[in-house]
Amino acid sequence: MATSVKDSRWTRIACLVLCVSLIAVALTGCGAGAPRVDWTVSITGEVANPLALDYGTLVQMEQTELDDVLMQKSLGEDEITSWSGVAIDTIFEQAGVGDYTTATVTAADGYAIEVTRDELEGAIIALKLNGEWITRAEPDKGPIRLVTPETPANRWVFQVQEIEVNP
Repeated sequence: MATSVKDSRWTRIACLVLCVSLIAVALTGCGAGAPRVDWTVSITGEVANPLALDYGTLVQMEQTELDDVLMQKSLGEDEITSWSGVAIDTIFEQAGVGDYTTATVTAADGYAIEVTRDELEGAIIALKLNGEWITRAEPDKGPIRLVTPETPANRWVFQVQEIEVNP
């Protein structure tokens, strides 16, 4: 009888370990396999709640898939690509963005472009390109990129550090 009590205890311990492991996997779901990246994007300007979202936070947020996006290039051949990331609308909602006309998007190298509200329709802060983390797929253009699917790729910004919302 002592053997079955001992076996029962080990079975319960094994079940507990398995359950804890499954919960951990479920909680990290969309971030599974994500690289550890030291990167932050700030949402500033005409916002009720200025944000600084680090890479890990972006990975854990709801991801939007943009499939079969025509990437119109100013140099080279156009490509059909797929992207995954956080919808600008979701980020702007968290920041308390109201009515605005444009946003100035600034990259790590200081490049900045003013993007209209219409151009940001359906836009995402992309973390993945064709199913692969951008930081691994295109290290010189990662780890995040603004993808505005209705505009040519020369209007997209890689290595985004700040999005300043303008009235």
